[in-house]
Amino acid sequence: MNTRIGYVAGVVICVSLLGFGLYLQYVDGQDPCPLCIFQRVAFIALSAVFLLGALHGPGKTGAIVYAVFGGLFAATGAGLAARHVWLQSLPADQVPACGPGLSYMLEQFPLMRMLEKVLSGSGECAEAGWRFLGLTIAGWSLLWFVLLGAFIIGLAWHRARAARSWYGSA
Repeated sequence: MNTRIGYVAGVVICVSLLGFGLYLQYVDGQDPCPLCIFQRVAFIALSAVFLLGALHGPGKTGAIVYAVFGGLFAATGAGLAARHVWLQSLPADQVPACGPGLSYMLEQFPLMRMLEKVLSGSGECAEAGWRFLGLTIAGWSLLWFVLLGAFIIGLAWHRARAARSWYGSA
């Protein structure tokens, strides 16, 4: 397998997921909560890593560097999505109260306080409007972050293995 094609596939998947999120927002009327927005940022960062890998066509070392950064972004996104899934699974009486919007928090709070408030979640993050095959948007995001993180690590492993066999045959 050509790893460059794998990186292109990663970009296509990330961009498709982001596009579907924008469809749900602007066509279906489902406004994203702060945790959703942070997950989008993680998908954007992950797609940038895949895009750089596709353009660069890295060797063994470069593929490992892309895997480290891609794995970190995927793990961050998976953590955010897992928190989101957990909030959605809470009984109604344990859901935190709705907080201010993200734009308000960005304007009014220092960065660390804003991050703390977003990551603690709010009532709007516990809402689970859209579902497919029993999973909410957050559930699908978690699944895709795990798959894409494993995929980019797999690309590096494949590239390292190909480099080892090439050097071994010389």
